[in-house]
Amino acid sequence: MPVGLFRVCLLVITAIVNHPLFFPKENGTVPENTEEIIQKMKEREESLRLEQLRLEQEIADQEATQKALEKAAVVVEESKEEKVRWDMWTALSMVIFLLIELWRQDFQEGNWQDIGGEEDDMAVLGKAFKGVALPDKAVLASFYEKRILGTTGDMARMREMVEGFADDLLEALRSVCNRDADMEVEDCMGVGSMYENWRVRKPFVCDLIVPFAPPEPYCFRCQTWCSGDSFPPDEQGYGTIKVCRADEDETGCICDKTKLGEDMLCLLHSQVSSTRPSSEMEDLLCFKNTQYLDADQVMKWFQIAVTKAWNRISHKYEFDLSFSLLDSPGALKIKFKSGKSIAFNLTPVVQYENSDVYFISHFPRSNLAADVPSSTHWFLTFAVYERRFIQLVSKTLPANACHVSCLQILSFLHGKQCSLTGPSGLTNYHLKTVLLHLLQARPSQDWAPEKLEARLQDMLKFLEKCLHEKKLYHFFIGNGKVPAELGFPIIFQRAEPLNLFRPFVLRRDIYRKMVDTFHEMLRNMSALINEYTVHIPLAHTNGIRKE
Repeated sequence: MPVGLFRVCLLVITAIVNHPLFFPKENGTVPENTEEIIQKMKEREESLRLEQLRLEQEIADQEATQKALEKAAVVVEESKEEKVRWDMWTALSMVIFLLIELWRQDFQEGNWQDIGGEEDDMAVLGKAFKGVALPDKAVLASFYEKRILGTTGDMARMREMVEGFADDLLEALRSVCNRDADMEVEDCMGVGSMYENWRVRKPFVCDLIVPFAPPEPYCFRCQTWCSGDSFPPDEQGYGTIKVCRADEDETGCICDKTKLGEDMLCLLHSQVSSTRPSSEMEDLLCFKNTQYLDADQVMKWFQIAVTKAWNRISHKYEFDLSFSLLDSPGALKIKFKSGKSIAFNLTPVVQYENSDVYFISHFPRSNLAADVPSSTHWFLTFAVYERRFIQLVSKTLPANACHVSCLQILSFLHGKQCSLTGPSGLTNYHLKTVLLHLLQARPSQDWAPEKLEARLQDMLKFLEKCLHEKKLYHFFIGNGKVPAELGFPIIFQRAEPLNLFRPFVLRRDIYRKMVDTFHEMLRNMSALINEYTVHIPLAHTNGIRKE
């Protein structure tokens, strides 16, 4: 109520004060400008309304922009979440794929030799075997007895004759060499098909390896591709041989790796002994300006030494000795006055540590080392262990086991096929490697003589699988199941498996030739076996049986 009275009083006072009578005469013109003021007020009101509309439009645009930004942020966030989910699934898929691939490789490397299945399941071995009828047991047995045994009867006498002559030749070689400067030659050892009793193709050739060592005070320090240092893929299976003084530290003194000042002297090595003349290392058959043994220099030295040795003892024999092949420096041939001849290979090798693994300068009659990286790279041969493994397994097999027969038949058929269509990349060493894997995979009773046909089919199936996958692993390298009785070096068992077919992966022409030769051999197998079985005279067969 007091507030209402106050408002009424305020209104009365305002009316009195604003009464026209209280203003002077000069203000009498205000009513005349009322319309102008009203017009200006309307214009001002219109401008304010337009400004309000503009501000409202700007606010609406800002709100729309803000909403668009928020929406874009939401889309980006969702896309990020989707990308994260996609990356997660991609990574998970890759991990699963890699695990599957690793498992597949482990399965192939660990169980690829498990043939499995019964003998009746071997009727069809694969695409290459469709329409191929293998000879039955009777035909195979007859073929082996008449053709294979008939050509291998003289191997024992030939081995004995060659070994005796080689021992005499090496003894003469030692006598013509300078014991203080030349390499020291040890006794020879027989390896390969002639000493594993499966050689079938003529001419018979004995393979002998001759270990040698440097003169005192030097020694060989060998390094392989699996010894820890990185080797390129094309150098797997190779190693290098460094010629060092026996009293030299294996790791090498720091004075060889660091430039000492002129007023500083190594306490372990004098300035004279720290550097060796290049001529001294070349006398030790090293590659020029290096300490690494040169295979070419070794073979030249060996040829000269053999020639001197033969000149010393030639008067004792009634035959001539000559080098038979230019591309195989150790290939020798004995020529009798009757016109007959005997060929054998005498190849120098270097022993790896205290094992029976050897560094070999070259492989006679083989393309296993056709593309040697350099003359300082030596291929490793496990021939001594291969011979021992076959001998060890043979003791556990049934009497007259068929393992050697299988290898002999395949080697014979492959040789006949190569004589018809030309040589291929497939060698007898590949065939022997297949047999070694199967000997380890199959139980002893599976090698009974009556199972010759089944085991022959096993070898063909295994070889076809390896050709298809371009993978035939070396038997010893990377094989953790090597019998402990062999005393095989553990470093090679722990190494990565060595694929013998790796050179053919990039050389497709050789690979194609190898596969075609194998398929052609399958197609001609029955015809060759039947032909060589039928055309053997009965009298010759009876003579073989009497032997």
